[in-house]
Amino acid sequence: MNFGVIVFPGSNCEQDCYYVLESVLKQRIEYVWHEETSLKGYDCIILPGGFSYGDYLRSGAIARFSPVMRAVADFAEKGGYVIGICNGFQILLEAGLLPGAMLRNTGLKFICRFVHIRVETTSTPWSNAAYHHQVLRIPIAHNEGNYQVPEDVLFEMKQRGQIVFRYCSPEGSVLPEYNPNGSVENIAGICNREGNILGMMPHPERASEGILGSSDGLYIWKSILSHCGADVAI
Repeated sequence: MNFGVIVFPGSNCEQDCYYVLESVLKQRIEYVWHEETSLKGYDCIILPGGFSYGDYLRSGAIARFSPVMRAVADFAEKGGYVIGICNGFQILLEAGLLPGAMLRNTGLKFICRFVHIRVETTSTPWSNAAYHHQVLRIPIAHNEGNYQVPEDVLFEMKQRGQIVFRYCSPEGSVLPEYNPNGSVENIAGICNREGNILGMMPHPERASEGILGSSDGLYIWKSILSHCGADVAI
């Protein structure tokens, strides 16, 4: 597969994504500067974590107006695969490519630690390599990860299977005490109706080798590779 990882001023996780796709999974990947206006030739686009434009206005609010985001919207509309991780998820929300919005964490503090998330559906291109209700150990690092969405939209999302990951206990219990940021119904990751766009706050690229403390992030990468019929190196 051909991957492109977008670089905004303030991004800081693009190199991690690049390393995992190229060195761990042996895929083709290139950096895409935020001023690019075409994504021709790519199969999957990654919006990485970081602090695009310094988060000076609101996380993702300025990056949403970068020239490349018009290309991302066109790419996704034509069925291209897009994953937004942490700040990338926030950008997708600001751009209207996913429903809902992010608020400050309920504790009003930046959180950086491993959490557990439960796979709510295996019917997406991003979760098919896992099993239903499998628990993954993946780190988070964010200040605005409190996902909120109107009740009527949330109801429709659940009916359509758009809730992909929920924060949970190590055993898989979805309870308030395992919700690190206040997200509605412990939501940690969602997809659009078509399933080709995924937004998640946890960082799978930071959990793709055992030496990092977990390789559970590989389930996300292996899922999209398997869905697209690409060779999986490991």
